[in-house]
Amino acid sequence: MKKLWVQLIISATMLSVCVDGTAQIAIDTSKTILEIVDSLKREGLIKHEAPEKPDIKFTINQAIEFLEKQSQPHFWRNIDDPLRKAIEQLVFLATNPTYNSLEEFLKNYEYDSIKIPWEAFYIWDTLKLKILDTEPESFLPADTVRIEPDTINAVAESDSTAVFPREFYDIFSEQERLKDTSILITTDMQTGVNISDSDLPFIYYSNPFQVDSLEIAVNSLIKYLEDRDSTIIHFGGRGNVFVPIWLNSKSDNMTRYWLKNDVNDSVTVWIGSIGRNAVGLFTEQGVTFIRQMNPTVNNTEARVNVERQNRLNLLEVQRVAVKKRLWRYRTESNIAFNQTGLWNWVKGGEGSLSSLLDLTSYADYNNRDKKFSSNNFVRLKLGFIASGENPMKNIRDNIRKNTDILEASLKLNHKAFGKFDFSAVALFKTQLLKGYTYPKDADPVLVSQLLNPANMTVGLGLDYKPNAQTSINFSPLSYKLTFLTDTANFDQTKYGIPKDKKAMHEPGMNFMFSNTWKPPEKNFSLTNRLQLFTNYIDKPQNIDVDWELTLATKLSWNADLRINTHLIFSDNIKTKVLDKDKKPVLNDDGTEKKTARIQFKEMVGLSLVFRF
Repeated sequence: MKKLWVQLIISATMLSVCVDGTAQIAIDTSKTILEIVDSLKREGLIKHEAPEKPDIKFTINQAIEFLEKQSQPHFWRNIDDPLRKAIEQLVFLATNPTYNSLEEFLKNYEYDSIKIPWEAFYIWDTLKLKILDTEPESFLPADTVRIEPDTINAVAESDSTAVFPREFYDIFSEQERLKDTSILITTDMQTGVNISDSDLPFIYYSNPFQVDSLEIAVNSLIKYLEDRDSTIIHFGGRGNVFVPIWLNSKSDNMTRYWLKNDVNDSVTVWIGSIGRNAVGLFTEQGVTFIRQMNPTVNNTEARVNVERQNRLNLLEVQRVAVKKRLWRYRTESNIAFNQTGLWNWVKGGEGSLSSLLDLTSYADYNNRDKKFSSNNFVRLKLGFIASGENPMKNIRDNIRKNTDILEASLKLNHKAFGKFDFSAVALFKTQLLKGYTYPKDADPVLVSQLLNPANMTVGLGLDYKPNAQTSINFSPLSYKLTFLTDTANFDQTKYGIPKDKKAMHEPGMNFMFSNTWKPPEKNFSLTNRLQLFTNYIDKPQNIDVDWELTLATKLSWNADLRINTHLIFSDNIKTKVLDKDKKPVLNDDGTEKKTARIQFKEMVGLSLVFRF
């Protein structure tokens, strides 16, 4: 009974397919159509075997007609399908002449045969006038006065049917009379002309020079295609060496080729395109051809002295093992000086003498076999300035530090995919010497020294290197440590550390961007280094920024003109708020008001550059 119901359901389904004429098949991923057909065959519900493919043959016209029908949009799920576009292009190429035939047809076409006269674009009418019918001047009486043509026209334009006054008749003899005359004039210009002549290809002409414009436009496109069209051919010879040559109307590059004979002697020739369909072959300058004058004479007495060698005494060539260079080291140093002197300078000012040392050492490791690399550097940036009326006098007492950066970076990468690497980074920053602030009319105040303060950032993430000069590092798992080793002599709260602590711990996300841009054939470079950090726990919207930008213009092999800017912002580092009189602003509880500010430094100077 169950089998009977299955047969009825299948029969009803197949009947509906036959009635509709179109079946929509939904393929179940768990059971393919072949499996369903095999099951129905085993049940005996399908009696017919798969039809055999007939011998399909097409003539050219039949193939074009069939493909035109198959490329109709309603057959395709996507009208932009690449297969449909390719079929359309194939039909177009088969039903249209090739470019060479088309070019000859357009070049030799008689465009004058399809032109129409310019008079067809104007509306013509006739103008009737009465003019004098006079005898030759020799038959006129001596006292006759001739009326100029302008006078006659003036009378005629006033009234085409008017006759001349009586006084005009009195001055003419009886041989002179007025006669009716018609002339052809234009009254308006048409915007276009409809053509009923079946011999012309156009049914409408918009202007008298339409065909001339058509001819010039066609010739312009033909010339453009000739200039753009190109073909590559390969010249080969002994030794399986092939030289590619592009043939087009714009090529003038020549390629050097060594032409060899059967004994492997060679002579240099130059091969290149000298036209759209022409190849030029030229010998090397200085090549001389010597023709043998008497090729039948054989000199049998000629001998070459050959000394036999004992091949057993020849040493075998040992294979030299090449050791890969995994580590690369380099150091760059920049020394900048700036001096300003004032003598009897009535506008005021102070003389100054400043210097800056920027020393960076790099150590890079790259093991392509193990897909492992490491980029590391240590940097010291130290600058001093002395100012006053005579900076060189008592320079030891006048000198002050204005730049002090000591940093080290370690980055370990392992190939991930594409241009991305798994990356682990560590960055350490502090200063080398003691730093002071110089209040007005007060002794200098010590505010920093080695490891007071210092911060270290470590992170895990991805490193993206689109090219050798750019690195974009994103570390969503990062940790930042800010600490002081001496809280007795330094105020740790200036750096966001609580009063009862020596360190501040911040879990968060770190982002670093470094790039050196050197335009080709230019003598300047732009180095950009940016570090961003956000704390996941405490005010993640306040992002710490450390951005340094250096523009260097090369003056000579060891001298640069440099512009350096350094911007720092941290919500944890707060400074006093001063009023217009430079006095601290107090809070309601009497404490000094503090806020986070952007720290910015800019330096311009001439640098001596040394690389080793």
